[in-house]
Amino acid sequence: MMATTRTQVLVRATDPILQNGVSAALRTRQEVWLAGDDADPAATVALVAADRFDERAAQLLRVLQGGGFTRIVLVSGEMAEAEILTAIEAGVCAVARRAEATPEVLVRLVKAAEAGEGALPPDLLGRLLNRVSRLQRHVLEPRGLQLAGITNREGEVLRLVASGLSTQEIAEKLCYSQRTVKSIIHDVTNRFQLKNRAHAVAYALKEGLI
Repeated sequence: MMATTRTQVLVRATDPILQNGVSAALRTRQEVWLAGDDADPAATVALVAADRFDERAAQLLRVLQGGGFTRIVLVSGEMAEAEILTAIEAGVCAVARRAEATPEVLVRLVKAAEAGEGALPPDLLGRLLNRVSRLQRHVLEPRGLQLAGITNREGEVLRLVASGLSTQEIAEKLCYSQRTVKSIIHDVTNRFQLKNRAHAVAYALKEGLI
């Protein structure tokens, strides 16, 4: 039977007692081992623990993100929607409430982060999705934008390119000038660092943008 690969974990907390408690809980688990201050961010999952998500917790996340950590687990008390977004922007990919953070839960989240997966409690995920939906409806859509990073107009042009239409045919169909169509395609290829219109279509299809 193949042995389970142990995951390196760097523990940080907003106070020493909490840090010692989380470290002690993980130290008993065979699936992980605790890293020191010289841990390689590329090979380490960072775990931040806080009684509540305050400025100290946010600062810890920013320091870790600035140090190159891209896989961060957050254990905290109750969090508002804005705080969830702040945590995600700072690199957090998995969250657990402190009251639910048993050693088993911590290991599961660490392993999920190591695999590049996300994990949120169902109610937090629902609140986050509701906030994103409101953002799309009330902020982005009135400005012709999408969460995907392309405008509605860009999406229309890329869909027609994917259908095999020429620049002239797209211009006629959308009542644009050919110069406008070329400019739209050029903007998309530059923004996403793509090689040409074929690459732009392939990228958009792969990422689900169209």
